[in-house]
Amino acid sequence: MTDASAPARTPWILAIFLIVTGGLGWLASFALTLDKFAVLADPDANLDCNFSLIVQCGANLNSSQGAAFGFPNPVIGLGGFVAPIAVGVGLLAGARFANWFWAVFNAGLAGALAFVIWLIGQSIFVLGTLCPWCMLVWSVTIPLFWVVTLRNAREGVFGGGLRRVGEALLPWIVPITVACYLVIAILAQVRLDVIGHVFG
Repeated sequence: MTDASAPARTPWILAIFLIVTGGLGWLASFALTLDKFAVLADPDANLDCNFSLIVQCGANLNSSQGAAFGFPNPVIGLGGFVAPIAVGVGLLAGARFANWFWAVFNAGLAGALAFVIWLIGQSIFVLGTLCPWCMLVWSVTIPLFWVVTLRNAREGVFGGGLRRVGEALLPWIVPITVACYLVIAILAQVRLDVIGHVFG
């Protein structure tokens, strides 16, 4: 059998990564949806994710930022995080997606990242809180975007000119993701003095 006729290998690591991160994002969205129901039933409800004035979900859920498009933000997550799960399962089942599909998937993740960046800014600089379930959503959206974007660059989805960029940066995905987390942590500490509130 020649290389040209050999079946393509299943990208196990990418598939499992998409399923796990998508599942965690969906779980966080589901938990936030339940908390939103609780707040609607009782605005003074003591939510399990309310740990302090700084670390809580209630303020975020009750804010206008918590319904940026006129309905609760977690609903977006309930629908959106199904996509990486479905793509991951498809890859495990042997599916091969066209470049246009990967480009559209990437565009959706770019939109998700842009929304998350806006929510991070609103949470830290406007609301002055860190929502635990929201932070889980942030934590999975960031690597989802980088992994798919760099994978697509390496595979030529954006044209041959970016292949080397993808090949060079994809092995650095962990440091890139950690660097993004550190930027958020530094912003939160400078603005909210999280360490002082937790250990003070």
